[in-house]
Amino acid sequence: MNLKHLLSAKDLSKVEIETLLLIARQFKPVVEKGEMATLLQGQTVVNLFFENSTRTRTSFEIAIRKLSGSVLNFSTSTSSVQKGESLIDTAKNIEAMRPHCLVVRHPSAGSPGFLARTVNLPVINAGDGFHEHPTQGLLDAYTIQEKLGKIAGKRVVIVGDIAHSRVARSNIYVLNKLGASVAVCGPPTLLPPEPKSLGVDFSYRIEPLLKDADVVMALRIQLERQNKMQIPSLSEYSRFWGINLERAKLLKKEAIILHPGPINRGVEIHSEVADGPRSVILDQVTNGILIKMAVLASICNPKGLKQWNC
Repeated sequence: MNLKHLLSAKDLSKVEIETLLLIARQFKPVVEKGEMATLLQGQTVVNLFFENSTRTRTSFEIAIRKLSGSVLNFSTSTSSVQKGESLIDTAKNIEAMRPHCLVVRHPSAGSPGFLARTVNLPVINAGDGFHEHPTQGLLDAYTIQEKLGKIAGKRVVIVGDIAHSRVARSNIYVLNKLGASVAVCGPPTLLPPEPKSLGVDFSYRIEPLLKDADVVMALRIQLERQNKMQIPSLSEYSRFWGINLERAKLLKKEAIILHPGPINRGVEIHSEVADGPRSVILDQVTNGILIKMAVLASICNPKGLKQWNC
């Protein structure tokens, strides 16, 4: 691979996706044994987050440290953004401090791509508006592959706020390239105008999709990205589309349930399902570290990666 940036799962080839998943598997013993790799030794990565985050920012920080790199966490609440500094001025000033990579999360779609064209640094997209979240798509694919053995031929059902979900888009791009069959489901107001343009099947009812599903992914209702409430109530959403115990019983015996977090228990997924035997939600969190290590090493030190175990 010759990855200069990671801006979009849509831009990744099937070979690049498979290679990143393979590299992530090579890092699993390192993480499980509490060991360190030295692939980012002497390098500094800046987490440039303009949105709140728990899993993504923390897993990037752990991944950087596991690779022996240094990390600087940028917070808008304590920065000059509060004084009116623009995104480009913020990035240019950080670039002048000579870090080696920017990990960017921003509420505006296209912001990481804009920075990649403006600063002379590798840029990794950690989520931009409702455009994409490529590392989430990769870690979800890794989790499916780890639990089911392969992705090709599997039926994946994504349920929830598809229209506003960067996670859904990145998952669809990755899973389609790896040979999965993807269907999306949700209220008409939370699906894109033309769902089939994404290369997926769609339904407004969840029950008909569950019996054939190998994977079900529940998504959070993203009220912060909506201009107005697009469903009557959260309780009504839960009644018709929430993954509860009765709906989980419709699944195949070996089917698994994912959620990218944060979870709204009792809305898109019920506690007995989120904490149940089908759930691989916490495995997703762990696997996020492996994927981010693979992405960081591939972008920041591809030569060192060749000399390591990959």
